[in-house]
Amino acid sequence: MRLTDLPYRTLAIVRGSDRDAALRTVVTLAEEGITAVEVSLTTADALWVIERARRELGPDALLGAGTVLSADSAVRAADAGAAFLVTPGLVACLPELPLLMGALTPGEVMAATGHGALAVKLFPAMFGGPAYLAALRAPFPDVPFVPVGGIDATAALAYLTAGAVAVGAGTPLIGDAADGGDQAALRARVAHWRAALTPAVAR
Repeated sequence: MRLTDLPYRTLAIVRGSDRDAALRTVVTLAEEGITAVEVSLTTADALWVIERARRELGPDALLGAGTVLSADSAVRAADAGAAFLVTPGLVACLPELPLLMGALTPGEVMAATGHGALAVKLFPAMFGGPAYLAALRAPFPDVPFVPVGGIDATAALAYLTAGAVAVGAGTPLIGDAADGGDQAALRARVAHWRAALTPAVAR
């Protein structure tokens, strides 16, 4: 899994109260070009969503599980078809899958990389913003950072400019689609997102 190769340098985060709508959302995102998707384990029947999405999208899809809080939930997510794991903070004893581990402080960044994280999920990113990411990259120039938390298309561009390898996009991109909202509106948001991020991706 190469984070620098994610389409539009975006990891979409699907979290919803309706399992069928969450599944439709994952598929819609893939159809619209956002093919790296994390299904939060707080989603209704999340493991079912991952399993069904894996069947629909095929074995090579960049489909992962997010909000992984324990080794047990990580194993169950992997069994359902998750190809990578995303945690909100430091979690030990996870299975051998690509891992985006959550961290905010310099000490947590060091711990995450020590746990073998593929990248550090800078979370919640809005507390420091792009300037904080730029400051972290001074002592950690080789750590791949993926900011997550309230990031819209404008903020995504700022984070990518500040050195993020990708951004995690939740509600500003997904809206209410995973709760049963309009999938056509989701397609429109994706189109806007792609257009806004194209200049950064082309660099």
